[in-house]
Amino acid sequence: MLRVASIQMESLPGDTEANFARVAALARAAADRGARLAVFPECCLTGYWFLRHLGADALAALAEPVPSGPLIRRLRGLAGDLGISIGAGLVEAGDDGHCYNAYVVALPDGTWHRHRKLHAFEHEAIRSGSSVTVFDLPGGWRVGVLICYDCNLVENVRLTALQGADLLLAPHQTGAVRSRNPHLMGVIDRQLWENRHADPGSIEREFRGEKGRGWLMRWLPSRAHDNGMFLAFSNGVGVDDDEIRTGNAMILDPYGRVLAESGRAADDLVVADLDHGLLAEATGRLWMRARRPDLYGPLAMPTGNERDTRTLKFQE
Repeated sequence: MLRVASIQMESLPGDTEANFARVAALARAAADRGARLAVFPECCLTGYWFLRHLGADALAALAEPVPSGPLIRRLRGLAGDLGISIGAGLVEAGDDGHCYNAYVVALPDGTWHRHRKLHAFEHEAIRSGSSVTVFDLPGGWRVGVLICYDCNLVENVRLTALQGADLLLAPHQTGAVRSRNPHLMGVIDRQLWENRHADPGSIEREFRGEKGRGWLMRWLPSRAHDNGMFLAFSNGVGVDDDEIRTGNAMILDPYGRVLAESGRAADDLVVADLDHGLLAEATGRLWMRARRPDLYGPLAMPTGNERDTRTLKFQE
């Protein structure tokens, strides 16, 4: 059994001190509830959607090397102090001279693992990563990481499952985004967020509606179900530049069932106990055993219709 906490939090743009302090407080709250793994959102340490406005020099100044930068050193220290594994996102200064949207999972023994977002679009100077990320946690759990848009492409999730992942960490910054798709979300009025304490019902209805949970439930459970793995969805909440993130922190089982979720318009965490015994005969794993790899060569062949994620994202 693995107790996991999925956390939603509001990050301040570029204020790494305040953001780390919030991560530390929420990680302690997760540990107090018995969690062995705490999952935080994409770019929670640096802030997210404001990145697209930065000049190249400002972006480079915000980025930090992994694992030698101060944020990850502190994250690893926090994991050791609390005795739990902690995943958090930031802008990485790669040793190849490029910036990446990265997610680091720090284990309590001092080891760490990093995923670089495969489909980055936040800034022209942020490069996309080149591989899926799967590693082992203590207790016999194999864990994969895909950041936000990475999870939209079913091939990425299947590759992660084929590398043996029992649990997918899905850190996001999503919900209520601008889109040309008339059936896809739409922004939330900033005033509803500002008035959340006096009128929590109005903003929480938006979070639970089509702009938040409704959109997620059209695809997120299938990623868990079809690949026979648990999934921890962590998301930003509240103001993110000119959009309002919807939170909806959620943990799903390998049948796509929701084990725990938040509908609050606030920083929050949800906790669930993951039963490894559900995995072996999960429907998605049975389906993967019936695969016909000899038929799938065309999946890896370019069609000529492929486009950079930056282009596609802003045409949605």
